[in-house]
Amino acid sequence: MTQKSYLLALIGTGIKQSLSPELHEREARRHGLRCLYRLQDLDPPLHERSERLGERIRHAQLAAFSGLNITRPYKQLVIPYLHRLSPAASRAGAVNTIVFTEDGRAVGHNTDITGFAAAFRRNAPDAAPGRVVQLGAGGAGAAVAHALLDLGVHRLMITDPNLDRAHDLAKALNEQAGADRAQACTAAEADTLLAHADGLVNASPVGTEHDLRLPVPEASLHPGLWVADVNYHPLWSPLLHAAHTRGCTVFHGGHMLVHQAADAFRLFTGRKPFTSHMLADFAEITADLQAHT
Repeated sequence: MTQKSYLLALIGTGIKQSLSPELHEREARRHGLRCLYRLQDLDPPLHERSERLGERIRHAQLAAFSGLNITRPYKQLVIPYLHRLSPAASRAGAVNTIVFTEDGRAVGHNTDITGFAAAFRRNAPDAAPGRVVQLGAGGAGAAVAHALLDLGVHRLMITDPNLDRAHDLAKALNEQAGADRAQACTAAEADTLLAHADGLVNASPVGTEHDLRLPVPEASLHPGLWVADVNYHPLWSPLLHAAHTRGCTVFHGGHMLVHQAADAFRLFTGRKPFTSHMLADFAEITADLQAHT
């Protein structure tokens, strides 16, 4: 018998404003499915996070959840608690979707890779992938970096406050891509490199509602640059506002959110998502939110 009901959740920190529940529940209704999607916001001290994360996954499986989404800061921390990884999750070293199988396995997937790639193709189809500067080398950053290489980026410069993490990501990318296409750099070097770059991706938390700074100097932005921000709180971040003012092609993190959610919905339910409807849902929800703020 085809499954008709799904119990899902998002695990992360600071996720009370997440739109994932409404996106998944609306899409389920279009397919004639029942879906209950809950938020599980974990905010313990850092040393407790890993242990509590494992407990939440075990409890979700015992409670007959169909699957989970995982967000910051757990996309890499979650891996030891899973039975196996999909090729994409293994490649990125990060997980944003867990599916509980009928044989009792917790399988980690990464739909951020395909989600970012689809968002790029939809919003910047004529943009040169050429040379790109990326800010952030965490779980989301790892997925975006792999997507960028899949999109044909020739040279990817990655910076992160933890420079060792940026070096590790660049090394992993080069080992898998078979060429010296990625390199770690300092924040100061990234600012200088932007003058000759084709694209800029912000996969760091700088520019979110908790840290409304510009992640790069505004003077570094130029009209030949396309700029993407994977965050969507706020939807139009300080970086996107500044980039748009300077004539850049820009797209916000809501596009990546919807495309990765569509791919996750497919994994959870086995149904082909109506992605265009999910994009319309996102536009409607965010318009309503902005009207009430």
